[in-house]
Amino acid sequence: MATVRVEDHEGGVRVLTLERPPANAIEEKLLVALRGAVEAAMGDHGVRALVITGAGTFFCGGFDLAAPARDAAATRKLNELYRDTHLLLLESPKPTVAMVNGHAIAGGLVLALACDYRVALEGSYRVGLNEVAIGASYPKVALEIVRLRLSHAQASELLLGAALYPCREIIRLGIVEQVLPAETFAATVLSRAVRLGTFPREAYAHTKAALIAEAVARVRAETPEEAERAAAVWSTGESRAARAAQRQKLGMRRSPA
Repeated sequence: MATVRVEDHEGGVRVLTLERPPANAIEEKLLVALRGAVEAAMGDHGVRALVITGAGTFFCGGFDLAAPARDAAATRKLNELYRDTHLLLLESPKPTVAMVNGHAIAGGLVLALACDYRVALEGSYRVGLNEVAIGASYPKVALEIVRLRLSHAQASELLLGAALYPCREIIRLGIVEQVLPAETFAATVLSRAVRLGTFPREAYAHTKAALIAEAVARVRAETPEEAERAAAVWSTGESRAARAAQRQKLGMRRSPA
């Protein structure tokens, strides 16, 4: 089963829907599929704008805590895949819109923030960056995306407070530009994407590249040693215990290797 569904709409808008139930959680297969879909959209002259959303009640639930334990080599490969996929989306010369249809947690919220523009559905779901609470460190690319999109105060509240917030807080936190009712949500997102896609390609791409240049440069300047120190946070005793408690709370069991 494909983990990313691809649909084309009028006006050159391509919609990528994360489809990995129940939470559209991030792991290797989803990242590979997403990277491939974004690359295909970037290479298709008929695609003017890209929309990313999730199937079901989740936009994306972040990293899959039930995935099998990885050795050092597999962890390094996953981190590189995560970095490359998010850089590809962040640097897309074409407009990107996150259609936040449900829970956007941890890495799932980072994925939404990697898009140029974000619109949310009214609802009872939650959003937040709870990595610190579950003993997870942030990859450099994730931190830079958060710093790029949010004010220092907003980023500090989300990153260090590590709370999950109701949807009604999503505007205050600076995560999205609009929150819309279900009856107008999809049509408004597609209309916004069509409008962004009508701008001259070169002008949009040049301006966007200038806006994100410093953040991208910091990501690309990260050394292997810095990446390994960040990854090592996941392996401490307290971090492992925090994630085990989270899995128990959510009724999860790790999949066998």
